[in-house]
Amino acid sequence: MIFWPLKLAARIVSLVVLVVVGYFAVTFVQIWLTGRHHSNANAQAILVFGTAELNGKPSAELSARLNQALTLYDAARAPWIAVTGGNQPGDHFTEAGVSATYLEAHGVPKNRIIVGGGVDTWQNVQSIAGKLLARHLTTVLVVTDPFHEDRAMANASAQGLIPLPAPVVNSPTVNFSLWRYYLKETIAVGLGRLVGYGTLSSWSRGLHLPLAVGG
Repeated sequence: MIFWPLKLAARIVSLVVLVVVGYFAVTFVQIWLTGRHHSNANAQAILVFGTAELNGKPSAELSARLNQALTLYDAARAPWIAVTGGNQPGDHFTEAGVSATYLEAHGVPKNRIIVGGGVDTWQNVQSIAGKLLARHLTTVLVVTDPFHEDRAMANASAQGLIPLPAPVVNSPTVNFSLWRYYLKETIAVGLGRLVGYGTLSSWSRGLHLPLAVGG
């Protein structure tokens, strides 16, 4: 009987661990499946999440996202393209600015491109949602890497948009340690669902954590 409290505590801890592991396992599966789903529906705009630019030129990863957006635009899937992404200290260009220049060079009229900013996924959406809604554009085809699609759509939905999945096909990111990206997304989505994606963004930036960064 003397060890009964310890045994009870051990069972409670085991149950908590099981619930947490199960929760994040289900979250991972959902992220994986979302990144493999492509909507056939048309939308009012294409929302491209920014990623690294290289001194005024899109990185391979950003080019893949922009080319995906161009494919959708040329197929008349949406009449507007919204680009996001800010810059890092010392950069002379923003991801959104580089993206807009690239799209214009590939035939998209300047007056059909909406330019945002942002240093993380939440801010990316925040920088562009108001501009989209002011034009009465609510449905968006979300273009980003497959592992980021679930969180990107969740952030868009949380800020008044209606997201449809359009993840990048054959993203060059698959050539890297992809498990790290899925691990980060699983943690970020799992926490974001619990505390709110806006709160997660604030915590991440305040504590200099990479969880909410990306996109």
